[in-house]
Amino acid sequence: MDEQALLGLNPNADSDFRQRALAYFEQLKISPDAWQVCAEALAQRTYSDDHVKFFCFQVLEHQVKYKYSELTTVQQQLIRETLISWLQAQMLNPQPEKTFIRNKAAQVFALLFVTEYLTKWPKFFFDILSVVDLNPRGVDLYLRILMAIDSELVDRDVVHTSEEARRNTLIKDTMREQCIPNLVESWYQILQNYQYTNSEVTCQCLEVVGAYVSWIDLSLIANDRFINMLLGHMSIEVLREEACDCLFEVVNKGMDPVDKMKLVESLCQVLQSAGFFSIDQEEDVDFLARFSKLVNGMGQSLIVSWSKLIKNGDIKNAQEALQAIETKVALMLQLLIHEDDDISSNIIGFCYDYLHILKQLTVLSDQQKANVEAIMLAVMKKLTYDEEYNFENEGEDEAMFVEYRKQLKLLLDRLAQVSPELLLASVRRVFSSTLQNWQTTRFMEVEVAIRLLYMLAEALPVSHGAHFSGDVSKASALQDMMRTLVTSGVSSYQHTSVTLEFFETVVRYEKFFTVEPQHIPCVLMAFLDHRGLRHSSAKVRSRTAYLFSRFVKSLNKQMNPFIEDILNRIQDLLELSPPENGHQSLLSSDDQLFIYETAGVLIVNSEYPAERKQALMRNLLTPLMEKFKILLEKLMLAQDEERQASLADCLNHAVGFASRTSKAFSNKQTVKQCGCSEVYLDCLQTFLPALSCPLQKDILRSGVRTFLHRMIICLEEEVLPFIPSASEHMLKDCEAKDLQEFIPLINQITAKFKIQVSPFLQQMFMPLLHAIFEVLLRPAEENDQSAALEKQMLRRSYFAFLQTVTGSGMSEVIANQGAENVERVLVTVIQGAVEYPDPIAQKTCFIILSKLVELWGGKDGPVGFADFVYKHIVPACFLAPLKQTFDLADAQTVLESLFTLCIVSFNLQGPECVQYLQQEYLPSLQVAPEIIQEFCQALQQPDAKVFKNYLKVFFQRAKP
Repeated sequence: MDEQALLGLNPNADSDFRQRALAYFEQLKISPDAWQVCAEALAQRTYSDDHVKFFCFQVLEHQVKYKYSELTTVQQQLIRETLISWLQAQMLNPQPEKTFIRNKAAQVFALLFVTEYLTKWPKFFFDILSVVDLNPRGVDLYLRILMAIDSELVDRDVVHTSEEARRNTLIKDTMREQCIPNLVESWYQILQNYQYTNSEVTCQCLEVVGAYVSWIDLSLIANDRFINMLLGHMSIEVLREEACDCLFEVVNKGMDPVDKMKLVESLCQVLQSAGFFSIDQEEDVDFLARFSKLVNGMGQSLIVSWSKLIKNGDIKNAQEALQAIETKVALMLQLLIHEDDDISSNIIGFCYDYLHILKQLTVLSDQQKANVEAIMLAVMKKLTYDEEYNFENEGEDEAMFVEYRKQLKLLLDRLAQVSPELLLASVRRVFSSTLQNWQTTRFMEVEVAIRLLYMLAEALPVSHGAHFSGDVSKASALQDMMRTLVTSGVSSYQHTSVTLEFFETVVRYEKFFTVEPQHIPCVLMAFLDHRGLRHSSAKVRSRTAYLFSRFVKSLNKQMNPFIEDILNRIQDLLELSPPENGHQSLLSSDDQLFIYETAGVLIVNSEYPAERKQALMRNLLTPLMEKFKILLEKLMLAQDEERQASLADCLNHAVGFASRTSKAFSNKQTVKQCGCSEVYLDCLQTFLPALSCPLQKDILRSGVRTFLHRMIICLEEEVLPFIPSASEHMLKDCEAKDLQEFIPLINQITAKFKIQVSPFLQQMFMPLLHAIFEVLLRPAEENDQSAALEKQMLRRSYFAFLQTVTGSGMSEVIANQGAENVERVLVTVIQGAVEYPDPIAQKTCFIILSKLVELWGGKDGPVGFADFVYKHIVPACFLAPLKQTFDLADAQTVLESLFTLCIVSFNLQGPECVQYLQQEYLPSLQVAPEIIQEFCQALQQPDAKVFKNYLKVFFQRAKP
């Protein structure tokens, strides 16, 4: 072996050596006999370096995994012997191999096992067991091999081909018949031998039992001697976590419902008499988390049994199962309320399923009602933040608590299904008592009280948030709580979690303010002052900006009396913050977008006459326009690239803010009706000069382009005079990405204004195409994936443009470009349909071709088009699906376009088309005469569906 290259395997080696080692590994993988050198090195223990040993196993692994069938019988025998002699050597080694080497060896053994067990090595386990016996080192490797085999056969995270899945099923069936009882016996012997002397090996063995129990005969494990041993391990501190997991797998195994019930009950009796149900006596939270998972498994298994028995009509046993479930509820509650969230989280599944049973019962006993209330109180308590929660810098622990809260929310929703009245009463009791004394109550209790009110909105669902109508008792309870929330002064609580919960709840129950509008002013003040948009926490300010926008939008009819006051109060929050003033804005530019949108909504939805709306909108947008002009001049003069970038950012924000205000308009309240057209046209005139700025083109063009999209929607045809010069600027110095983003704008104009923009389209059609072709023809590096992807996306955009033009009844725009240009365009569409293996582009191209054949295929079409149909379009219909790269199974949309194209051509050309296909074209593709005959008959059927169904069959048969 190349000793120099092997030096690079050391993690501390420099990059040159590492590169050389990688290259050497690739070389050995390709070499037909390099694996033999590695096999010999392992068998004869040539190398002591761990990384070299690992490397040798990697080479062997590659050989077994990918090239095993290429070996001779003798060579395959050599690999088997190498592994067995390596295993024998481990029995004598003074020191065991490193864990990573043992795991890799186990993987190679497992790969060889799945390859050879059914054919050449049926005595695989016998051979291994005869080598390892009860030697602790051998047992360790034997157990690792078993885990690797289980992972090859059963691991659902590994994607297997259908062939591998069939093979794995056959292996498991054969193992069950031939060797599983012997393996189980070996596990029992290992556990018995090592339970008091070698905890590591014992835990490994318990893991193996847990893994295999899911697919072997359960009676081999679920018997007195095995279960008693596992229960014994529950009392040995170093083994009990693994024993817990093993019992969980036993309990989880699918079996007859009555047998499962008996198994769970016998386990529970032993565990209870051994004191495991006394949770408060146990201090080891790691063990309790595993124990909670076991109890959860037992509870859920009993519930599955109950469901099956009910379904089978076995009422007597179902009653017994329900009784067994009820006796576990006290333990479940202890675990649910435990202060450690992992322990609590592990039992939620049982809890959720138990509530599902109660939901199905017609009458609940007093005990069951008490259980529901206990679960409810536990959920309320567990929803509470603890002191350690870091609100300013949320990390992994905080994220885990947020996830845990989501689980609790599901429980709360399920509680609402079982007993909505009880949930409402409980929340109301907690909420009222907490808010009565909020000034002296800890933040987490205040937050959870408001949170519970917030959660009721989803737990007690209604249509369109109508919580304050319908059921009188529910509506009045929620109304009382909302009134308390907004009048108690709790919005002034000095903790961000409480403040945020207040605003979230106010917005969630916005319909309350249509019932009691007198509370709107105090809530608006909370939004606008130091409690909301001017809070000391940036997180609160940011969230409030969004919530304020939602609040105003949903209550726009109630906002009229407050509009001018609000606009005055948010004036400073609307200021565009240029980079040089050094002043830190209260809101980020993203947050300001919401404030601008809110201002727009207030103005547009007000009851003011159009002149007043126009004046207010002008007041809102004029400062932006003035700042924009100044900043654009500064950008033109700026030398420093960093300063250019920050000025361009600021300019982009200004355009974005103006765009955002236009979202307030609707079909009922158009720009014209509100008298605001002039203001937005002024904005357009202000912003368009940015397109000719040579600096920071990407960001400036992007912002102005977005504004143009909005204006096309809002200003209608008034925007049209601005489009030609804007387009001219945007087509200068184009990159693929610029064109990709410009084309949707042209598509939008074409689809919206159609014939109105025909002169403009005719004028810019070829300049746009030249810009596209120029970018597509630029040479790129062969391996440049991003350049290839950009070109693919641009090609799609180009075809989408042609599709919009033809689909909007504007095909004359293409026809008027002169014969040479028309042909060039058509050729590119044929190329898109046939040459590029891109189904999305192909589909678009066939849609364009169908449309053009439909429009131009008659006598009035452009000169020479009929000839083009026969020479290029008809062949495209066949060449594309017959290509090897074309996936018939995944090309329904392309085939549909093809179908349309064939039918349109046939309808226009009639017998002439059939004659051409039958006598000239299809024979030239070497399609069999009988298939040609079939095709032409199907095409001429009066029912087009016959041909549509036949098309796929034709290509399957005609494909070489």
